[in-house]
Amino acid sequence: MGKVLLIGAGGVGTVVAHKMAELPEVFSEILLASRTKEKCDAIAARTGSSNLKTARVNADNVPELVQLIRSFKPDLVVNVALPYQDLTIMDACLETGVSYLDTANYEPLDEAKFEYKWQWAYRERFEKAGLTAILGCGFDPGVSGIYTAYAAKHHFDEIQYLDIVDCNAGNHGKAFATNFNPEINIREVTQKGKYWENGQWVMTEPHEIHQPLTYPRIGEKESYLIFHEELESLVINFPTIRRARFWMTFGQEYLTHLRVIQNIGMAGIQPINYEGKEIVPIQFLKAVLPKPEELGVNYTGETSIGCRIKGIKDGKEKTYYVYNNCSHEAAYAETGTQAISYTTGVPAMIGAMLFLQGKWKKPGVFNVEEFDPDPFMRELNMHGLPWYELTDIDLELD
Repeated sequence: MGKVLLIGAGGVGTVVAHKMAELPEVFSEILLASRTKEKCDAIAARTGSSNLKTARVNADNVPELVQLIRSFKPDLVVNVALPYQDLTIMDACLETGVSYLDTANYEPLDEAKFEYKWQWAYRERFEKAGLTAILGCGFDPGVSGIYTAYAAKHHFDEIQYLDIVDCNAGNHGKAFATNFNPEINIREVTQKGKYWENGQWVMTEPHEIHQPLTYPRIGEKESYLIFHEELESLVINFPTIRRARFWMTFGQEYLTHLRVIQNIGMAGIQPINYEGKEIVPIQFLKAVLPKPEELGVNYTGETSIGCRIKGIKDGKEKTYYVYNNCSHEAAYAETGTQAISYTTGVPAMIGAMLFLQGKWKKPGVFNVEEFDPDPFMRELNMHGLPWYELTDIDLELD
């Protein structure tokens, strides 16, 4: 049905490649590209697909991206590389007339800050070019927004309170490791917290607000309020929301390591001089930590991610909880990756599928909740991320 250029050969790229290769009737040709072609070759070999080819590309280099896109002529570019590279890949898509999809919003290399403003600034250019850009099509962001859109469409006349809850109850057996790119992960979770309430953003200190929450099949886990990018678009696209928050679980050992890393300066993003060479501390730390794509082999337990929503339906107050639980062991058995990569990669594949099928295709730059959630929700059940609903329950959150 369509040709896709997939950029990024980490854990998420591995999952997307596997899932696309299983659907040759949708993804007739796939080109997997990254800075290290050998990683792409290894992924392609594991899929065993004749539809999956590989290439080398530096995603920081627009001319190099343009050359690859023009030679392959894809219908869609799927970006699962680093968030720093979103804008260069979008620039290359505009130059070559190809649509775009990613899983995480842009983050500047020299500032620990992520916002959609940089990518939303491309709206007019993509619209004029007749191209589609789909932003944040992972799980959170991604499925969290689609869950919210589905709730708004089928369960509420007015969503008033939204809490996105993300629990990883897995155990990888390492003293300290991050479940996705360490540089991005550490920058994300060490920022100040932020949530939306009564028409404005409220700032908190990192991990200042926390409380125990009960997760299906997992039990009670301490959950910490942090800022997450989908909140920024959801409060715009669903203006009845009075309060929107994001919660993530962290173990005490993880938080202790995180504090030490910050206290000794290893989370720094500014270059320092070491023996006559410039190094960025957090990038050096990344080089010595376990690679996220290699954690799956010994990973046990599961994740539980969902939306806890309160609002009005037919004049009455209603509560609603929609979620997915994903097993690390099952994810590894299927794709050789852990559940964090799996829960991000499967939605990216589904978003690409819906674009190629014409169901999620319109000129401009859009967050996932701006599309019809129904076909996406159906595909989640078919491709390894089944979802469950609970209504009129105690959401545990005031």
